Amino acid sequence: MFLSTFDRRLIMTVSRLPPATLSLKQFLQRQQVLGLYRTMLRTIRQVPDESDRKYLRDWARDEFKRNKSASNQDAIRMMITQARRHLEELQKTLALARS
Repeated sequence: MFLSTFDRRLIMTVSRLPPATLSLKQFLQRQQVLGLYRTMLRTIRQVPDESDRKYLRDWARDEFKRNKSASNQDAIRMMITQARRHLEELQKTLALARS
């Protein structure tokens, strides 16, 4: 069976769609996690010691990667809270080191 060019394009377009669409709540939570991840990496860039910076960057990447497939909303909320605490602690430590 031969497919027309239109049919092939349609199939390619459909196959690029994600397997499941996120709900609004999931989408907002995902944006929150991505923002937290970016802020964490930006804050880690301010760490003066290169080896500490590399350790923290690897740790943050591993933690976020390890929990990438989490789907339980309560567990995700808990992980977001925990990540915020880690970020605040790091920011406080950097502020103290500067003063």
